[in-house]
Amino acid sequence: MDDETMQLRARAYLAPVLQLLQEPGLRRAVVLLGPRRVGKTILIRHLIADLLRKGADARRIAYVEMDHPILHGQSLEVLVQQIEVATPGGEGLRYLFFDEIQSHKDWEKHLKPLVDHRPELRILVSGSAAAALKRQSTESGAGRFTDFLLPPLTFSEYLDLREEEAAIQEEAPNLYKLHDITLLNQQFVDYVNFGGYPELALSPTVRSDPARFVKSDIVDKVLLRDLPQLYGIKDIQELNSLFTLLAFNTAEEVSFEQLSQRSGVGKQTIQKYIEYLEAAFLIKRVFRVDQDGRRYKRERNFKVYLTNSAMYTGLFGARQPDEPEFGHLVETALFAQRFHEGAHLNYARWGNQDCEVDLVESSQVLKPIGALEIKWSDKYVNKPQSLKGLIKFIQNNRLPLAWASTRTQFGKASIEGAEVRQWPASVLAFHYGVSAVRGRLADFDAQVRGFTT
Repeated sequence: MDDETMQLRARAYLAPVLQLLQEPGLRRAVVLLGPRRVGKTILIRHLIADLLRKGADARRIAYVEMDHPILHGQSLEVLVQQIEVATPGGEGLRYLFFDEIQSHKDWEKHLKPLVDHRPELRILVSGSAAAALKRQSTESGAGRFTDFLLPPLTFSEYLDLREEEAAIQEEAPNLYKLHDITLLNQQFVDYVNFGGYPELALSPTVRSDPARFVKSDIVDKVLLRDLPQLYGIKDIQELNSLFTLLAFNTAEEVSFEQLSQRSGVGKQTIQKYIEYLEAAFLIKRVFRVDQDGRRYKRERNFKVYLTNSAMYTGLFGARQPDEPEFGHLVETALFAQRFHEGAHLNYARWGNQDCEVDLVESSQVLKPIGALEIKWSDKYVNKPQSLKGLIKFIQNNRLPLAWASTRTQFGKASIEGAEVRQWPASVLAFHYGVSAVRGRLADFDAQVRGFTT
């Protein structure tokens, strides 16, 4: 394993991916999905290093870059046979890592028989063309593949990867020690602008030109290469213009009618483009519910979030915490901690403008179980009753607990039998990021102790 990889700390998702790979009762291949440049290849290298540290025989581990020209036209079965001939001996499971698997035509059809007939193989495939991998895995891998979405860096991961000491730590599950809210907010502002991509977060050289990194290395490769090849898109400029419009309006409510009027693109075409952009993990659409948490029968409005707030920086430049746009980026960053969990996330809006809630979580039967109003301000800490939409929503759905974010202060109030907790957005982002890695959110038990302003 090269020294450069080992100098980088492993992402927090290393353990759950390794668990999937080694699960004895799960005869499936792992398909590692995610946006470009979030560290999928580095994660594979850390997986291999971890297996070696735990005693796996090096002869039983193989990593293959599938986009190498010499491998074109070669079947996966033949490639596995060549690996076995080249590395004879050893005992135990054989681990195979195929990176850039989208370069291999019909990879999913070749992978299925290996999963079915070779129980001693543990296989993980990954690639940069996320939309193609997702579609092929879903269409052909039912019961044989397990998708794992590697998201952009969470705020907690970002703090852990930096050399600077974090202003908050987890002392025990859902118990946090906050040292300095002013410093934490500085770190959070930095994360909102630069933190989602490991290279952008950690490299001063890359950070000096975020537009080149984000637009050229990430957005353009998806919009100009991945999506046109997969979906046969002919008007790439039209797709690019729509994405730019959606990115600029991240966390805002839009409709197909509005987008069509502003872009000059037909509503049906816009709907298809949005589905493509979601498949590539560039954006995520969130639908509107009413005061009872139910979807509207005729859905016209929805919100679109960038899956990574740092994408906004690459397209439009960094934003300072007092600029008007920063509130939308805070909401985008909080949403980004959770979009990959598989949780049912919506937003509520009904009646007049006071009747809205930024984020609503629903159960499997679509019953509201959580609500969050996102503010980048402390003005509601001493008057939580002014959060009218949130109060109406939790009363209507008999929620015992709801959340609101602030900028620097904490608050807690009991309003007609429901508890309303207010935490700084930076602390909530940390909590959501830590909890997302664990795969659960224990909001009732979360506590923060000791902080200075």
